[in-house]
Formats: sequence, structure tokens, C-alpha cells
Amino acid sequence: MTPPPLPYFTLLAASRAIQAKQISPLELTQLCLQRIEAINPQVNAFITLTAESALTDARAATEEIARGHYRGSLHGIPLAIKDLFDVRDVATTAGSPLLKNNIALDDAFVVRQLREAGAVFLGKLNLHEWALGVTGVNPHFGPSRNPWNTDYITGGSSSGSGAALAAGLCYGSLGSDTGGSIRIPASLCGVVGLKPTYGRVSVRGVIPLAWSLDHAGPMARTVDDAAALFQIVAAHDASDPYSMRNPDPNLRSRISNFRMGVPDDYFFSDLHPDTEAAYRAAIKMFGDMGIELHQVALPNFEISEKASAKILLAEAAAYHLDRIEQHADQIGADVLTRFKWGLDVTGVEYALARRTQVEWRHKLEQLFESIDALMLPATPFPATRIDESDPVALSRGNLTRFTRMFNLTGHPALVLPCGRSAAGLPIGLQIVGPHWQENKIIHIGRAYEAERGEFGLAEL
Repeated sequence: MTPPPLPYFTLLAASRAIQAKQISPLELTQLCLQRIEAINPQVNAFITLTAESALTDARAATEEIARGHYRGSLHGIPLAIKDLFDVRDVATTAGSPLLKNNIALDDAFVVRQLREAGAVFLGKLNLHEWALGVTGVNPHFGPSRNPWNTDYITGGSSSGSGAALAAGLCYGSLGSDTGGSIRIPASLCGVVGLKPTYGRVSVRGVIPLAWSLDHAGPMARTVDDAAALFQIVAAHDASDPYSMRNPDPNLRSRISNFRMGVPDDYFFSDLHPDTEAAYRAAIKMFGDMGIELHQVALPNFEISEKASAKILLAEAAAYHLDRIEQHADQIGADVLTRFKWGLDVTGVEYALARRTQVEWRHKLEQLFESIDALMLPATPFPATRIDESDPVALSRGNLTRFTRMFNLTGHPALVLPCGRSAAGLPIGLQIVGPHWQENKIIHIGRAYEAERGEFGLAEL
């Protein structure tokens, strides 16, 4: 069987090729840069390309490996980073012209972890402005475009990460997730996204959106690729007040008699027909795999959505207060609208939302005493056309309907492909697990992916 072209390799397949001396990190990086030059104009995944430093780091990795100093599966692997994370000597723009000269003095903690593992950084990826949106349509840097059909949105806010991975421009990425910003583009672009437990991955050196809800995590092409990235970045950061000290997850642990929770009718109402068909097919596949399926009733999710929105908007407005007051003319209309909503959240409303957060976290922890994981759609529908996507409406709940409640509670959630629409657009499945037990959702996601087969990449 003829192997696929190198851009279509998974991260771990590329790593094995490097370790076997079939290709060097320098050659692999050069191929990525050539592909970016050819394809990025179609998908607009990158804000900043750091070709020179990438080639320098790739040469260093090539020489180090040649001397027998192989650091592990990420050594010499080209990655790209959402432009919310600091990468030293590179501007961190957060998708805003206000930060075009915001040159990072040091790496974000997680970037440093990846750098120490030997990764090569190709550049900074496009995002919805200030990470406050789910379409990936940025008025300053242009929209990221879905590689499966460039007339369609990628989802956001980690839009460039989804586009770059689906187009074969890099082998892995980091995204942030405050209401679904890793999982939504993973779903709409047909890649894998992992939102870890709140506090598992440091957010130091990452521009915040909402301190109480922000998560950082990996995006990749397969579950094993995402797990390889997660294993590196899931480390305690003593300098990050939100980072919690917990045992490193054993991602290779096996779980017998797996109990999968299937929610009630809330998750079947108002679904796109293709999404519902793919979701029901996934339920059947899990059953055929011998997974125990348990029908579960969840609390009123609309309450959690409203609480999450209050917290997110209030904290975003608090962080950006000076910009709202002094530079409103340089903030995109959809983002400015939501900032102003945040200013209108009262202290009483915020306090009640935080109380709901505690109650919901407790309710879901009780639920996970009887099941190992929960499965539900990632989004209610596939990607919509860029010219027909209302960023305010989609951010108010349409696209975040199945994601934002797990930012409120901090539970880990994995999204992976589970089908395509009649129009050929990806559909994502979401698997949610107990706090600190990413191993469970990775284990079952890996098993599902092996049974169904890898989704593949868009051909451009």
C-alpha cells in the first residue's frame, strides 16, 4: 500500500518517520512551509508565519537527532499556535490590530513545554477577534475558511487552528476554549480537539477571555495525536494561580465495562438532520462495540447556558474595560456588541451565575458516579456559509449549545469526527468525562476512531 503524502501524515506518523530517519525535521518543516505558501491564501489560517525561526529550529532538531539525542514524539514536529498564546519574539495579536506590536518577551508556559519537547513553531494562527466569537470571521485579518468548502465558516474562536489542521498545514496546534472555542472548530473542520479539565493546562502567557471559564488544550488530526500533545502540556505551573496540581494522566490505561451516558431528548431537539443521523449512528456503533449505553437525564441546560454567558461577558468586559472606553472604533462590531452586554451584567446577576456554576459542577459530578463518560453532539449543525453566518446569533447559543456548559463546570471534553453532512461538511461527536479523568475520554475516543476509521483531510 502506498503511504499518503507527508502533509497527510498524522503527527505520530511523521514522528515515526523522523525517528526512522526517513525524513529530517528540516525537510518536514520545508514541506510544511511550501504547503502553507500554496494553500494558506485559500483558507487564511495564519496571521504570522515565522518561517525563518522555524527553519532555524528545524535545523537544530535535525542535528540533535543525528547526534542521537532524540527527545520524544514531538521532536522536530512542525506545529502552529493560536495567536492568543505568547511565542517569544513574535507579536501576540489576539486577532486585534490594537496588539499588532505586542511582541512577546517570553513563551507561554505551554509553548515552553512544547519547545522543550523539541517542537518546531511555524507561526501564529488566525482567530475570532479577542477569542470572543464562534465563526472565525475576523474583520481585521479576514475570515478563516473551512478547507472542506472555503465558502463556509471554520467555527471559532480557534478558527485558524481548525483550518490549518484540516488543510494539512501543520501537525498539531494549541487552542483556547471558553465556551467551545477548541471543540466547535474541531467539529466543523473534521479534526480532534481536547478541552481538558479546568486548571489542568496552564493559561499563563495566554490572553484571557474569561478567567473563570478559560481552558487551553490541543488540537490535532487524531485522538492519539491530541493525546501526545496533551501529555506534554498537562503540567502544573506554580506561577499560574489557575493551574492545579494533579497527577499526570495515564493516557494508556485501559477501562473495562465502559459505561456511556446518552442524554435525553434535549440533545435531539432542533438538530440538523445530518447531525442527528451521525449522532445516532455513533450511539449504535458504541453499542456494537460492546459499550454499556445508559440513558441519562440531565438538568435544565438552558440554566447553565445563561449562567455561562453572564460570567463570560462580565469577565470579558472587565478585562477589556479600558479598550472598550478608549478604542471602541478599533473593535469589530460583533465583539463590541458583546463587550457592551458584559458591561450591563449586574453584580447580583454575576453572583447568581457563579452560584449556578458551583451547583452544576456538583450535579455533573454526581452523574459521573454512575457513568464513565457522556456522549452528545459537538454542535447542532454543520458549518454555515460565511456570508450567511450571524456572529452574534451563533455566539449567543446556537453553536455553543452543547459546549459552553462544560466550560461552566470545568469537565474535560473531547471532540472528534463522526460523519459528514450531505454537502460533505464534517460533523463532530463530543465525549465528556469526570474531572481529571481525560484518560477515560481519550480511551473511548481512540476506540471509536479505530472502529470508524480516521476522517482524513480536505483536498485543496
